[in-house]
Amino acid sequence: MSAPPFWTEDGRPVPAVTADEMRAVDRIAVEEFGLGILQMMENAGRVLAEHVMAVLGPASGEVTVLAGPGGNGGGGLCCARHLHNRGLPVSVVLDRQASALGDAARAQLRILRAAGLGPIEPSGTREVVLRSRVVVDALIGYSLRGAPRGATADLIDLCRREGSLVVSLDVPSGLDASTGQVPGPVVHAARTVTLALPKIGLAGIPGEIYLADIGIPPQVFHRLGIFFPPPFRSSAWVRLVTNGPGAQRPSRHGGGAP
Repeated sequence: MSAPPFWTEDGRPVPAVTADEMRAVDRIAVEEFGLGILQMMENAGRVLAEHVMAVLGPASGEVTVLAGPGGNGGGGLCCARHLHNRGLPVSVVLDRQASALGDAARAQLRILRAAGLGPIEPSGTREVVLRSRVVVDALIGYSLRGAPRGATADLIDLCRREGSLVVSLDVPSGLDASTGQVPGPVVHAARTVTLALPKIGLAGIPGEIYLADIGIPPQVFHRLGIFFPPPFRSSAWVRLVTNGPGAQRPSRHGGGAP
C-alpha cells in the first residue's frame, strides 16, 4: 500500500513510516550502529531550538517548553537548554514529577538544573503559557497509546486554548503517528519538526512540517527496506510538502522522482 505523499520542496519524495517502524529504526540505530539516545536527542533538541528561534524572528520573546517523560520530552528539555544558551527567557513545564521521567529525559533535566533552569511549579503554568510568544510541545511524540490523560491532557488543552504559536516535536501531541487519528485532545501546531523520517499520520495536519536530521545513517533505514537519498544538504532540516505539484507519488518505501 502506498504511503501518504511527502515531498521536499524541490520535488523529491520522502517515505513515511508508522510508529512501529520508527521504533525499529531507533532500535537498529542504537543496538546495531552504536548511536546513543542522548546523542540523537541532542541533535533533535538543537534543531528544534533553531526552529523556535526562526519562528520568533528578530523580535525574540519568551518560550515555554511542555515536556513529557520520554524521548520526546528529553528533546524538548534539550531544546530549552539551547534556547537558554542563546539568552532567551525559557520556562519548562513537566507533565509529571521529575522522578517519573525516563532516564534520558532525567539526564537532560539534570543539565538544565545545573544551569539554573528548573521546571516551574504547576500552579504557574497558565501564566507562563499566556505570556510566551512560542510554546514548544514535547509531551508525547510518536509513542501515543490511546487518548492522553491526566496532566498531559490538561497541558494539551491549555496549549490549544492559550498557546499563541505552537511548535511540536516529531508529532503534535495527541495525534496517532501511524493513522492520523485523534483519540482525545490534540495539539494544533503551527510548525511540526519531525525526526529522521516523517510519520504517516502527519499527512493532512495543519501547519508546516519540517524533517530534521538527527544523525541516523541511511543504512539504518536500509535494514528495514527503506531506500531514499538523504535530502539534507546545507542544513540539518528540509521543509516537507504533501501532494507536491508535478511530483510523482512515492511508493511505500521511497522511489519516484530523484
